[in-house]
Amino acid sequence: MTQAYVLLARLAGPLQAWGLVSRFDRRDTHLRPTKSGFIGLLAAAAGYSRDEPVDPQDPKRPLKPLDELRFAVRADRPGTPVRDYHTVGGGRYPLRPRDLITDHRRAQQAATALEAATGATFGTMPARAVTGWYGAPKGIAPDPEGGALLARKVGRDPMITSRSYLADAKFVAAVEHPDRELLEELAAALEQPRRLLWLGRKNCPPAGEISGGVHPGRIEDVLAATKLLSPDCEPRPWTWIEVPAGTGGASAVADHPITFHTVHRSYAPRWEKRVRIEPGESIGWDHLL
Repeated sequence: MTQAYVLLARLAGPLQAWGLVSRFDRRDTHLRPTKSGFIGLLAAAAGYSRDEPVDPQDPKRPLKPLDELRFAVRADRPGTPVRDYHTVGGGRYPLRPRDLITDHRRAQQAATALEAATGATFGTMPARAVTGWYGAPKGIAPDPEGGALLARKVGRDPMITSRSYLADAKFVAAVEHPDRELLEELAAALEQPRRLLWLGRKNCPPAGEISGGVHPGRIEDVLAATKLLSPDCEPRPWTWIEVPAGTGGASAVADHPITFHTVHRSYAPRWEKRVRIEPGESIGWDHLL
């Protein structure tokens, strides 16, 4: 049997958000880190671009060899689901030059103040002259007749959005691969990332160091030998382990990343099995405390 190696990662922070079907006005979160989210974190740490194939010889597999990693996650402290009441596009803002260009009504109202404004006062005096506007113009495009820029929509109603998070959660993520050098490179990248890292969403930075090192063995055995992240964690945490299709008791989840392209991002289904693990003490986290 080919020797396997496992990279461990500590995913902990005030907030985490691992979306599955997020849209602009509704941002959900899974109750645990997703494979696509964690592979994306590794890709960011290694400096991979969303739009540039990692393997130029095979553009259909732009994440190779990251898409070959076997994934598992252990919920040492599942955290508390929270929801953020969030608005977008509301509130009063200083008047900007483009607002005057794209909305003639505000330009007329602000004309008197603009004549008196000098230097840095431009951002405040016209704003007081235009007392009832919200947000910023939308749908800016040239006028078909005159060519001047006009706003198709000048409404100022804010949009209410819902954003879900996991608060105070702690997870141990793991990936398995026979190439130890690859995992060592990823472990080093987590310690000195080339891009900013976050726990699923950009406003969720990780707390402390992430990499737990590379260890020989199968992913199940390494997780079973790995100490809990802290004393306040679950004594026998649930663990989700990627398994071959058709494995008894396994369920499908569509979070295997094919590409993170900003426009054409896509995912494929994979299979995972949920088990309880009683963590040992062989692999510790003292270097992260």
